[in-house]
Amino acid sequence: MSSGNSGAKKAEELHPHPVMEQLKNVQYCVNSPPPWGEALLLGFQHYILSLGNIVLIPSIIVPQMGGGNDEKAKVVQTLLFTSGVNTLLQSLFGTRLPLVMGGSYAYLIPITSIIQANNKFSVLQDPELRFMHTMRSIQGALIVTSIFQILLGFLGLWRNVVRLLSPLSVAPLVTFTGLGLYHLGFPLIAECMEVGIPQLIFMIFITQYLPAYLKLKRPICDRFAMLVSIAIVWFYAAILTWSGAYKNANEANCRTDSSGLIAGSPWIDMPYLFQWGVPTFKFGDAFTMMIASFVASVESTGVFHASARYGSATPVPPSVISRGVGWLGIGTMLNAVFGGVTGCAATVENAGLLAMTRVGSRRVVQISAGFMIFFSILGKFGAIFALIPASIMAAMYCIFVGYIASAGLGFLQFCNLNSFRTNFILGFSLFLGLTLPQYFREHHMCSVSGPFHTHSRWFNDTMSVIFMSHATIAAAVAVFLDRTLPLSNDEARKDNGSHWWDKFVVYTNDVRSDEFYKLPCQLNRFFPPY
Repeated sequence: MSSGNSGAKKAEELHPHPVMEQLKNVQYCVNSPPPWGEALLLGFQHYILSLGNIVLIPSIIVPQMGGGNDEKAKVVQTLLFTSGVNTLLQSLFGTRLPLVMGGSYAYLIPITSIIQANNKFSVLQDPELRFMHTMRSIQGALIVTSIFQILLGFLGLWRNVVRLLSPLSVAPLVTFTGLGLYHLGFPLIAECMEVGIPQLIFMIFITQYLPAYLKLKRPICDRFAMLVSIAIVWFYAAILTWSGAYKNANEANCRTDSSGLIAGSPWIDMPYLFQWGVPTFKFGDAFTMMIASFVASVESTGVFHASARYGSATPVPPSVISRGVGWLGIGTMLNAVFGGVTGCAATVENAGLLAMTRVGSRRVVQISAGFMIFFSILGKFGAIFALIPASIMAAMYCIFVGYIASAGLGFLQFCNLNSFRTNFILGFSLFLGLTLPQYFREHHMCSVSGPFHTHSRWFNDTMSVIFMSHATIAAAVAVFLDRTLPLSNDEARKDNGSHWWDKFVVYTNDVRSDEFYKLPCQLNRFFPPY
């Protein structure tokens, strides 16, 4: 008996934290729905969190296009509607993961370039006409882009790209999918610190300290901390607004009544196809937008891996990721034809919410999609929740985006961190993924076109789109070095974790793939993954 206990103790000392292909302590995994009452509240949480992305992007773009509050409210309503539809489609026929679809920040550079080109050469003095003219140009570029993304995914081309990944290169990809959104954290909190800091403190206290001090069940605190903290801090922000604390123009972001969305939103309205008119097409705009869709696909691939981890699923097979990218293309097409002003991508913050709540159920995000569609039709009711100050949303990003970054670092458990080769690839890809996009971002802020100053606007924008994506640069550097640095094949595969990763590269190699990724209604027979 004693020798057996001694052997077990030695094994535990050698491997105190064993490698886990599926994350434990997830109460509801992808296929395990919580009770309906709890699922509704969790779905509503995802809906509230998705509003940050859905409101922020039109708030940045629409005023530059010449649109006012009415146009902004209409675009927010449209993007909310298409995001709900895209979330349903992705969870049913795409990756089948608990992902919320929203707008992509990768498209901001080509969209801004289209806006500036239209403002420079347009003879339209009426802001409303200029808005519609610019919107049609954006729609045309997005339609072409969506076709490119659909072909990239459904023809299996993206599958071949993803098969180049190993745990060593997935780690910087997923890590920077989260950390690349650092500009949506404290810089937004700082715009209204008296509201953002209390939200951040409440979230940390409720989820990390309250269960220990009051002997409460941790899942309850984790699960609904977001709703409780938002309700308290939002009410506090409303009191400050009503008391007249914010009278200066630079304090508009602190107010709970300054977005203009309620006044601009109709009571009931249904987005419809080509509501802004017939799209227009230009080659340069479409090409730059296609590059943005490639970057959005890279970043969404990082979110796919993180959500699979936090949903207690096995790593996503490349064929399933490629299928998901195909449905991202369909989502971009829907955004284009309805006038959603940007392309489609998996939202990072909602994947982080899976980690905090420890609920990775597919049903929960499908319920959140229902809330999106419902409140997009009932415009004024949906606009109420869009009044949550941006600093509150930014405080939550600090936590949820951090979870995604830690999911990326979690893939290092499959790598040999005692190898100098591994340490070089990891450190160099992380640093270059941080410093190179920062260099391009600083130049872009100063000169708009970035460090490239050729006569071709679309070329300048293309370079900026690629090199300003932290996840794209970090992953590309890691993949290149991992594939080219000389080392014996067997040794390299053990160092980068490929010996563990192989069983997930082909869908049929792991018997658990069907459990998480199989299409409904026996559609796998007609669209077999491979």
